[in-house]
Amino acid sequence: MNTEIVNLLNTEIYKRAAICRAFEESVFARVKNNLIKIPVYLSAGQEYAPATISALLDHLGVNDRQIFIQHRGHSTYLSFGGNLTALIYELLGHPSGCASGMGGSASIHSPEANIVGHDGLMGTHGPIAVGMCYANRRPTIVFSGDAAAEEDYFLTAIGWAATKKLPILFVIEDNNLSILTEKQIRRSWHMHDVAKGFGIKSFNINDDPIEIVNCLESPFSQPMLLNINTHRLFWHAGAGIDDPETFDRHREFGNSIPTDIRDSISSSARLLVEDSWTAVLSHFEK
Repeated sequence: MNTEIVNLLNTEIYKRAAICRAFEESVFARVKNNLIKIPVYLSAGQEYAPATISALLDHLGVNDRQIFIQHRGHSTYLSFGGNLTALIYELLGHPSGCASGMGGSASIHSPEANIVGHDGLMGTHGPIAVGMCYANRRPTIVFSGDAAAEEDYFLTAIGWAATKKLPILFVIEDNNLSILTEKQIRRSWHMHDVAKGFGIKSFNINDDPIEIVNCLESPFSQPMLLNINTHRLFWHAGAGIDDPETFDRHREFGNSIPTDIRDSISSSARLLVEDSWTAVLSHFEK
């Protein structure tokens, strides 16, 4: 059944991921040409966690949700309905930005889409999300990097969510790196094992949409943690490439889409992003 759901949603998942990828590539280019002068935290390579989860929840009609995003959050913001133009303005420091030009790349949010921004201190959004979920009992998703989730307050927040049986999903986008330091150097334990120790249903999976959907048969019926192993294509901040041979889920998943549909989606995504940049930059020229 879950494979059938992914087959039903694969075009929508790819469409969301394609917009995210086109946006990140556009930002990468504009950091390199110095149009964007602030540090950026690109999510290229990590699109399929938010793209899949958002498409699945829309399919299931789970609309009353609240999303807490990590500092590498462009793809989560876009996948869950954040305004593309407002994000461009934000990266340019303009008051029309999604955080009034004050948040930059790391602290983006959208009250309209129930997306709560990151405050800049790694991992603090974990206990904040748990506190809000405890207060209002709304379905809650917390996206975090593998290093931010190591913070003590994030771990104790998982324990509180387990104790109170909250309708919350922790999504660890695990690219194995904290800036340039791999997990094996930082710690001897695994997030999914710690979550199980707290009594939370948890999985250690890849960012294949089928694997993600297989874990979410009954989302928010109990607290859950997905440690999703993914790959970072660009540096922690700025315009640089980690390794040109890094596995790219977007390219791999695109092979499952009929060529004509895939090419049309990719072309439309790039056009949408570039048209948005053109519209924003024309505002600066006036």
